Amino acid sequence: MARIAGVDIPKDKRVVVSLQHIYGIGPTLSRKVLFSSGVNPDTKVKELSEQEVSRIRAIIDKEYNVEGELRKEVNLNIKRLTEIGSYRGIRHRRGLPVWGQRTRTNARTKRGLRKTVAGRGQRRGTTKK
Repeated sequence: MARIAGVDIPKDKRVVVSLQHIYGIGPTLSRKVLFSSGVNPDTKVKELSEQEVSRIRAIIDKEYNVEGELRKEVNLNIKRLTEIGSYRGIRHRRGLPVWGQRTRTNARTKRGLRKTVAGRGQRRGTTKK
């Protein structure tokens, strides 16, 4: 297994796909890295030479924030938003969706399991006042 940016990438997959196992590298960035390093995206990781792996590793380390650095940066950004009391920071603090999604329905993942409230709903046979 090749180790890039502190992550063991899968050796039986194509290089384009296996680079995406690194936090902060998606499909587009993976293709950019492979293009600039001169590696064919369709080759499997186990077929890469040590020279090609070192070129990929050098490009990722030099040009991009990935893994620990990126996680730390994201957490600091969220912490900054909560400390200044912005709308997004308050949503993060309360554990609600941040980017304007509706919460009256949906948002179950963020809000958690349903909590039963007494007096909600209608009983059979009663009419609305």
